[in-house]
Amino acid sequence: MTMLLSGKRFNVRERDFMDYDTQKLSEAAELLKVLAHPVRLCIVKGLLENGECNVSHMQNCLNAPQSTVSQHLQKLKMAGIIEGTRDGLVVNYKICNPMVKKLLEELFNV
Repeated sequence: MTMLLSGKRFNVRERDFMDYDTQKLSEAAELLKVLAHPVRLCIVKGLLENGECNVSHMQNCLNAPQSTVSQHLQKLKMAGIIEGTRDGLVVNYKICNPMVKKLLEELFNV
């Protein structure tokens, strides 16, 4: 079988092509599902560009209620995409997954 990838042709044996680790594929699919929401993409894009951010800043940028932003942050945290560090009453969030950082840099040409 011949595959075309980025304008280049590669010869691949079909059994090699299908010999992927299904656990890794499932994990990648779950990660992409979490990112596949416009608000969450906006949040991680903002974190990528600014490094760190708190909920109040995100709420103002997104023009969304704090509860909505918090729900999306929770999903991103549970997926291991972001992490928060507390500074008094404020929690600052940043991207903690290097693979996601790399993906977003390619996606948004950052």
